[in-house]
Amino acid sequence: MTNKLQVLFPSSWGIRWSFQSLVGLLVAVLVIGAIYLTGESKQLLEEEDETKHQINNGSSSISQCDLFSGKWVFDNESHPLYKEKDCSFMSDQLACQKFGREDLRYQSWRWQPHRCDLPRFNATALLERLRNKRLVFVGDSINRNQWVSMVCLVETSILDPMLKSMHTNGSLITFKASEYNASVEFYWAPLLVESNSDDPVKHRLPDRIVRTQAIEKHARHWTDADILVFNSYLWWRRPMMKILWGSFESSDGIYREVEMLRSYEMDLKTWSDWLEIYVDRNKTQLFFVSMSPTHERGEEWGRDVDQNCYNETEPISQEGYWGNGSDPKMMQIVETTINSLKERDLKVQMLNITQLAEYRKEGHPSIYRKQWDPLIEEQLARPESYADCIHWCLPGVPDVWNEILYTYILRHDDKIKGKMEI
Repeated sequence: MTNKLQVLFPSSWGIRWSFQSLVGLLVAVLVIGAIYLTGESKQLLEEEDETKHQINNGSSSISQCDLFSGKWVFDNESHPLYKEKDCSFMSDQLACQKFGREDLRYQSWRWQPHRCDLPRFNATALLERLRNKRLVFVGDSINRNQWVSMVCLVETSILDPMLKSMHTNGSLITFKASEYNASVEFYWAPLLVESNSDDPVKHRLPDRIVRTQAIEKHARHWTDADILVFNSYLWWRRPMMKILWGSFESSDGIYREVEMLRSYEMDLKTWSDWLEIYVDRNKTQLFFVSMSPTHERGEEWGRDVDQNCYNETEPISQEGYWGNGSDPKMMQIVETTINSLKERDLKVQMLNITQLAEYRKEGHPSIYRKQWDPLIEEQLARPESYADCIHWCLPGVPDVWNEILYTYILRHDDKIKGKMEI
């Protein structure tokens, strides 16, 4: 009888052993989990510390490195930083793969500065920096190109579609990351000041007119931004500009033809005066993006006279290459204006992307984009005639501009935090 009871009801030591085994197993699982999580946390902290180290310390650090001097390295392991099809808000003007481009090498080139490494772009880290803030791009379609790139870089990290949205209000387009209350915006102002080309849709006018002394109509939309990224070059590229003194609504305005460089200088004077008066120096971080090069003349890199970026598949390897499409005199006016602001205790960081983008003749949409107007037979017979050699495919070159912008934003925030701690 006893043996039967022992079989049916194990002894107390057996029960204790089973219970102790279960407890031991649970403890082991918890210990292993804790070690794993600690390792993960340690890795994340090490990555963050390494980024800060790169940005703030050492002879080869970001702080002492010319980020704009370097070379393109083919790297299909770390790049592209996102996939074209995964970007919910991709523009059809920039979606080259969607519109038939089969050679995708343009997506996998990484910019390598000569004396340092760019920190790996971290969308979550940037969104944390943008929590309760506005990042606003102001300018023309090249700046919109960079804005779309930035939206793609951050929104692909937000998996829940309910936590991201896009809204258009006239010339202002806003991407919102609701979990962070952060916005990444674009404001259409191709000449910065008021012009007859300010309509975000209908702006292709043969007779371009600008009010070089009027910027308030635009500026009120981005006065309270935390980070402002400006550009304005391509819409000035003509020998003369028609300047209006007065308003477009008035019939007694005065019109004068002014040489382009002089009118551009007047434009930036109005822009800089507005910044000096209205920008909160303790809040707003300011950037100006240098001229984005075009690749419309194939003879500049050794092709026939009638060729351009169409059918190009590799970057230019000649270090220091500079095409005629980039105007050093315009860039000098920007630098002079920025230096003048610095003397007035207002810092604007120049994102000097011209040289690094000069090498990327194969990075443009060419014929691989949405055609807004039906193509005629003559165009179809010569694809070069309708190739877009101005804007940039995405993923692509503007992602690097934003990697550099990201570096400056992180560096600025770390400096602010350091001052607060002191």
